[in-house]
Amino acid sequence: MRTSRNNLRLQRRRRVRAKVSGTEQRPRLSVFKSLTSVYVQVIDDVNGKTLVSASSKEAKAKNDVEGAKKMGILIAKKCKDKKVEGVVFDRAGYKYHGKVKAFAEGAREGGLKF
Repeated sequence: MRTSRNNLRLQRRRRVRAKVSGTEQRPRLSVFKSLTSVYVQVIDDVNGKTLVSASSKEAKAKNDVEGAKKMGILIAKKCKDKKVEGVVFDRAGYKYHGKVKAFAEGAREGGLKF
């Protein structure tokens, strides 16, 4: 029996989350892609709080590579306002290419340190 593509992603996500955790000094930058949007959260796992969040709808960006890069710059700006310099990147089981890679490059360009 063949496992679905999303179930394989969720297995990868569990493996990554077992190793990646955010603290108050270095929160976790989590990415989620849907068919229509890209959503991002900066999470402090110790206290269980979301510090910053953004979506491609909020950034008025298209659901493509350029829009993901624009979102990376937006989340970096929001993190700077909250005095968050460094983060731990959680790609949530997605492969590091396309939108996820463009988002990460945009966030680095905006000043976040991974």
